[in-house]
Amino acid sequence: MAERVIVAGVGMTAFTTPSRSRPYTELAVEAVQEALRDCGLGYGDVGRVYAGYVYGDSASGQRAVYALGMTGVPVLNVNNNCATGSSALMLAREAVMSGLHDCVLALGFEQ
Repeated sequence: MAERVIVAGVGMTAFTTPSRSRPYTELAVEAVQEALRDCGLGYGDVGRVYAGYVYGDSASGQRAVYALGMTGVPVLNVNNNCATGSSALMLAREAVMSGLHDCVLALGFEQ
């Protein structure tokens, strides 16, 4: 069991209204690539993905992450209304704290 969890990398895209935004799949790719560059890790280091969003299809998390080539990584979609982002981050932290994975990805998007 890990004694502490570190947020090792962060990536973010510009926030704009959905009518002016690129598709969420493009935004997710950009943000995840930036986060992985920030921490110096690659896709192969990620053991699980927690994808948080409220509006979208039931497997939007898989669609966003599969565009990155992470097809062998379990993806859990998180929808908890206004607490979606913090819920995804909490689940990611728990996965590391429990020793389930050394590295996980918490990803949030909306469109």
